[in-house]
Amino acid sequence: MSKVSVEIPDELLEDLDEHVGDDGKFVNRSDAIRASIRKTLDQLDEIDQRQGRLEGEE
Repeated sequence: MSKVSVEIPDELLEDLDEHVGDDGKFVNRSDAIRASIRKTLDQLDEIDQRQGRLEGEE
């Protein structure tokens, strides 16, 4: 698995940390970020599909 470094504003990281850990929805920050990326890409695919911009669509 590849590693990626990103800069994240402190307030966004603080919000993310509220959802990570024993009482959170995610095991760790990496898990939360991967889930967020997947969800965002799925949403973009849905938008592209509605707009007829997906490859192979005619």
